[in-house]
Amino acid sequence: MEAADVRARSPGDGATAPMPDATGSRTAQGRHARSRAQRLAGPRMPDPARRLAGVMSRRNFHRCTEAERRHDLIEATLDCISEAGLPGATVRQIAIKAGVTAGLIRHYFDSKEMILQEAYKVVIARLTERAKLVSGTPEERLRAFILINLTEPVANSRSLSLWASFISRVGVDPALAAIHQEGYLSFRLSLEGLLGDFLADRGEAPDPARRRALAIAISGLLDGLWLEGCLAGELFEESELIAIAFSSIEALIGHPIGAATAIEQDGE
Repeated sequence: MEAADVRARSPGDGATAPMPDATGSRTAQGRHARSRAQRLAGPRMPDPARRLAGVMSRRNFHRCTEAERRHDLIEATLDCISEAGLPGATVRQIAIKAGVTAGLIRHYFDSKEMILQEAYKVVIARLTERAKLVSGTPEERLRAFILINLTEPVANSRSLSLWASFISRVGVDPALAAIHQEGYLSFRLSLEGLLGDFLADRGEAPDPARRRALAIAISGLLDGLWLEGCLAGELFEESELIAIAFSSIEALIGHPIGAATAIEQDGE
């Protein structure tokens, strides 16, 4: 006889009644157990909350000031651009890289264009600001300025990748073009000041037109050597590009500036 047809007879009229279903009993017990577990665990989190909890579990979450959070988001943006170019810097990818929700990014930046603009300002600053902080005699400051622009961390593959990604948009994006122009003029004016101090130390009378022309020429020279070093540094001997920069700048200004010492190169 099949198990499904098993019946129990009543003692009186011979009618049959179904036997208790063991399978159904176990199913009911399982439902009760799951219900108890859910009550103990509390209400189920909605999907966005669970995703955020997952992000927080992967990263060390800590409360940040607004400035710190903006800095972290810009750094995440630069990481995305360095790895996949401007098209790879979507709000979603930036959020994943920073370990936050896309909504948090929109809280700090009104649009993707705004965060890209802030990121480009950081790129420009890192390529130029360090060279403006040199100290020492006029000759030492000019030497340090040259070295900074041709050595790490200004001259490396990441700097080139970020610069190339943004420069491709400067011609068609007025906001990025304005940032680029501001950075260039700031850099060139700093170089003009260094050259003015150096030439005055060599006894030359002040000549703004000469300083301007030299600053434009030297800026272009450094840009070209920087690009060569970042693109194909392995093709050059150690310090070859630095030596070329020094000799070329000496020819332009008509005064020796001395070769960079080992200590200066190590320090930069």
